[in-house]
Amino acid sequence: MGFAHARQARNVPCVTTTRQILRALLAAAYLAAGILHVFVPKPFLGITPDWVPFPAQVILLTGLCEIAGAIGLFVPRLRWWAGVGLAAYAVCVYPANVKHALDFIETGRGGLGLWYHIPRLAFQPVIVWWALFAGRVIDWPFPRRSAA
Repeated sequence: MGFAHARQARNVPCVTTTRQILRALLAAAYLAAGILHVFVPKPFLGITPDWVPFPAQVILLTGLCEIAGAIGLFVPRLRWWAGVGLAAYAVCVYPANVKHALDFIETGRGGLGLWYHIPRLAFQPVIVWWALFAGRVIDWPFPRRSAA
């Protein structure tokens, strides 16, 4: 067994545990957000860009997608699709996050300061990676290996 192969074999349990923890955290976050979208849509309607048609229905649909994605992360047959779907979702809601930040800068209203908005916008690519990693779509930055 070569050095690289031995090192890779040693890291598998650590990567598996890391992926499981990140999967659980991401699922919890998306489940909570989905429940809020469905049952308390008003704050989300306020940050929905004007060009989005049928905003109330879109907010409901996005909440249902978040809930489905969170559940899908724990169903092995659906995990890959849930990861892809949640990553795509994170990309699609980025305009609402930008609008939310710009509204705060323009009016000073929105309940959250720049301490929230700037990291939130900067963290969005990490959320996309996180969904893909949790869904076993990608292994980066870890070496490829067998099932986790």
